[in-house]
Amino acid sequence: MKEFTSKKKPVPCVILMSGSGSNTRALLEYERAHPGDCAYHVTALVTDCPLRSNTEKIAGEYGLPWAHCDIRAFYAQHGEDSIKLDTPRRRELRDLWSNALLEVIKGFEPEFLLFAGFLTLTNLAQSIPCLNVHPGDLTQQDETGRRIYAGLHVLPVEDAILNGESSLRSSVILVQPYTGNGMEEMDEGPIIGISGPVNVELGSYTLTELQAMKKARIPGNRIEDPLRVLALEHIERLKVQGDHVVFPQAASDFAADAFRCEGKKFFYHGKEVLTVEYNVSGNPSPLPAGNSL
Repeated sequence: MKEFTSKKKPVPCVILMSGSGSNTRALLEYERAHPGDCAYHVTALVTDCPLRSNTEKIAGEYGLPWAHCDIRAFYAQHGEDSIKLDTPRRRELRDLWSNALLEVIKGFEPEFLLFAGFLTLTNLAQSIPCLNVHPGDLTQQDETGRRIYAGLHVLPVEDAILNGESSLRSSVILVQPYTGNGMEEMDEGPIIGISGPVNVELGSYTLTELQAMKKARIPGNRIEDPLRVLALEHIERLKVQGDHVVFPQAASDFAADAFRCEGKKFFYHGKEVLTVEYNVSGNPSPLPAGNSL
């Protein structure tokens, strides 16, 4: 198995982002802080949302090229006012847009991609390896093998709070291609890393009170209750203590060929594991296969 050393050239990659870019900054800062040890090299930033994201600003700060493939503009040019995947035509447009995005990315010659707060579902994983960081512990499964804390945006954190979890974790996965609207494959793929635990703090609320807030929600209404506020606060803490720790280290190990998959078996430096826990010490902890946290 190939090992990364300072004598080898870091592997080029591109970061895709949609918003403020806190994960992007963490990835770039890790590369800057570990010259000779970081196995990846970011060659460019790319966004689907050039008007609302900080892509251009961050690229300028770090002296990187950047590019965009504006998804909303793309859909509008094709007569659609929504980017949802709720009709065959809109799903067809998503494939066309993904192809256009891939052509933009190819210009920077990456060997893999990092989704750092990249919100748009795309099948780039059919063409190039993609890593994504997720705000939930994806090692947790129910009796059917479903990942309990899969899901979009704030929902994994909210679910963990309502289930009475004492802590949260971030997970880094190797993204899998999707079909249809992508719901069946949501957050699937090998879990190449998880963060250490980040404590859940309910503040002045009891778990029973928070669960009652969830039940009282009216479908279709804007959610602004204390449960959502609490979940968003935890999302921000999880970014700093979870995402920003696990994502750069897992990406570097991925670039160094530290991982291997054989069917459903997952290996780290040749040893079968469940996944790898990354913490601020910089000493990865392989977790035994066959267990959940």
